[in-house]
Amino acid sequence: MSNLKAKILKVLAAIDGSELSIDAADYAVLIAKQNNAQLIALHVIRSEEAYQYTSNLTEVVTPTSVDSMIQTVKQDSQKWFDTIEQKSKANNVQVKTDIMVSPNSTAGTIVDYAEREGIDLIVMGTRGRSGFKKLLLGSTASDVTAYAHCPVMIIK
Repeated sequence: MSNLKAKILKVLAAIDGSELSIDAADYAVLIAKQNNAQLIALHVIRSEEAYQYTSNLTEVVTPTSVDSMIQTVKQDSQKWFDTIEQKSKANNVQVKTDIMVSPNSTAGTIVDYAEREGIDLIVMGTRGRSGFKKLLLGSTASDVTAYAHCPVMIIK
């Protein structure tokens, strides 16, 4: 019990637009409110092509398909972020939204982001948009739980 943190200051909600991730965000808002913590809603775009484009500052011309994909995902995720921002505001919770483009696994990106940002608790759904209902725990949730430096709350 000596490693137990006394205070939760930053809560990360991993969002992919699935019903479970939106439910997880609702829990994250309540936990942030109860702890007077900051909420960070994160959406990960896993794409090697998009990552190469966004990380290469010398690239002037954007491949149309990559640019179109990034814009579509940003538009979709903005709807989710707007909902989370409204719920956060209604509960006096400070919220930050972020989109990460990464060639790595979604779980690895979430874990790295959480560590880099000093997250105290990650909240996410059991399965995302690509999950199979028959699985008890999706691979992303399972991997985040296994490798995160902080506690992970899984919502089902």
